[in-house]
Amino acid sequence: MFKVLHAHFVRLLMIVGLLLSMTATAAHAQSTAFRQAVADAASRDEELAAFYRGRDFQGIWSGAGDQRRRNALMSAFADAPMHGLPAARYDADALMAKMRAASTPAEKGTMEVELSRLFMQYARDIQTGVLTPSSVVDAVKREIPYRSRLGNLQAFAQSNPAGFLRSLPPSSPEYTRLMREKLRLERMLGAGGWGPTVSGGSLAFGATGQNVVKLRNRLMAMGFLEMTATQTYDASIQAAVQRFQQSHGITVDGNVGQGTLREINVPMAARLQAVIVAMERERWINRPRGQRHIWVNLTDFTAAIVDNDRVTFSTRSVIGAGAADRQSPEFSDVMEFMVINPSWYVPRSIVTKEYLPMLQANPNAVRQLDVTDSRGRIVSRGSVNFDQYTAKTFPYSMRQGPSEGNALGLVKFIFPNKYNIYLHDTPSKSLFGREVRAFSHGCIRLNDPFDFAYALLAKQTSDPEGFFKSRLNTGAEARVNLDAPVPVHIVYRTAFTNVTGSLQFRRDIYGRDARIWNALARQGVAVRAVQG
Repeated sequence: MFKVLHAHFVRLLMIVGLLLSMTATAAHAQSTAFRQAVADAASRDEELAAFYRGRDFQGIWSGAGDQRRRNALMSAFADAPMHGLPAARYDADALMAKMRAASTPAEKGTMEVELSRLFMQYARDIQTGVLTPSSVVDAVKREIPYRSRLGNLQAFAQSNPAGFLRSLPPSSPEYTRLMREKLRLERMLGAGGWGPTVSGGSLAFGATGQNVVKLRNRLMAMGFLEMTATQTYDASIQAAVQRFQQSHGITVDGNVGQGTLREINVPMAARLQAVIVAMERERWINRPRGQRHIWVNLTDFTAAIVDNDRVTFSTRSVIGAGAADRQSPEFSDVMEFMVINPSWYVPRSIVTKEYLPMLQANPNAVRQLDVTDSRGRIVSRGSVNFDQYTAKTFPYSMRQGPSEGNALGLVKFIFPNKYNIYLHDTPSKSLFGREVRAFSHGCIRLNDPFDFAYALLAKQTSDPEGFFKSRLNTGAEARVNLDAPVPVHIVYRTAFTNVTGSLQFRRDIYGRDARIWNALARQGVAVRAVQG
């Protein structure tokens, strides 16, 4: 009897062993199929392939213990439109449906890699922008602070998922304020926006009629006017118009002329587009700006010194004219020194395009400029036959010595760059009274260059004005180094905020933001109206 039971027991153990072996074999086969699918899908992207090779093609999204990662990623994707990212690219509902439909190990392996690819795309989009800016606007010369796609994925795999994803967008106060304003405008758009536009011609103090009522209602909806039932263009409406003009870079006179009317009637959707473009631009500059930095907003025609996110000095500026070859570029660099009583070394393009034809017509033209040879020596105009030269063959340069009439004025501020752009004084002061100040060859002219210099020098001398004027009064060219070089950011923002959070808009003077918006729209970015 014992022998029979023992034989049965042995057979049972053999069956159990066989079943376990079959289960292990099946599990191994499934694991092998999954890893092979991962390897195949990742092979098309070098950084994905490197990531999965480093973990023997094991997944980070597909296991039972990976739910926190999946949930965090889907939550971030659902919020992508809040950041002005393409909604369809990060359709969380569609992705979850695809994950549920992946039933075989091979399908799960392919989906595993797809999630990693989308994570890397999302990280790139939200950190440093959806677009490659120079491919959209050539004048954007900015060096984008791209992060390593592989480094992001490796860091994410070892981090708290939700916390890591929250750390990806720009942390600048401006990005936070722009997003808050974007969400506010979206809710207002969902509630009907600013109401009817204001028709008709100009309006001024004392006017009455239906157009004044439309103006009143629109100013109230925009937040520039408290609730009122007035039907007359009274002091309250005039003050509201002034506030509107101030926040849109318009000459503040309290009257609704054609320029002000045009800006009042800009649709809310267009303003939202400007905010979304500004957020994209903020991602392009997603690195520390400098505790102290210089901020030149081309559309605002201002140059400011910013300390700890607060403007401590600001002056009007004149920027490059609208012609393609005269527009001011956008880039960042570091200001290293100023030159007091500077000489103006005329750029080659100006010499050949503007002055050579004048010299050919009259050798005594532009007498304020010296003609110089390759060694910097002054050449007698009478010894040169200007007619024999073309723009390509002209062998001379031109220079203007220090003087109050010098094209650079009495001081220039240098942040060495290959675009030959700098900030400087100018003898042409009348241009600073214009509302639109785009007249230069690309450099930035300052309305208050001496005060700008004093503000910079105050960090390194107890008497910045005295120090500056002691060099100025010599009449000789003098270089003054900044003890602490200051980052300079030349930017183009048609939508921006101030530290109180107030939203400002400016005109798209070069048409750059229109091109950027069109490029974002082609990627699937859209204006949305939010209900409730």
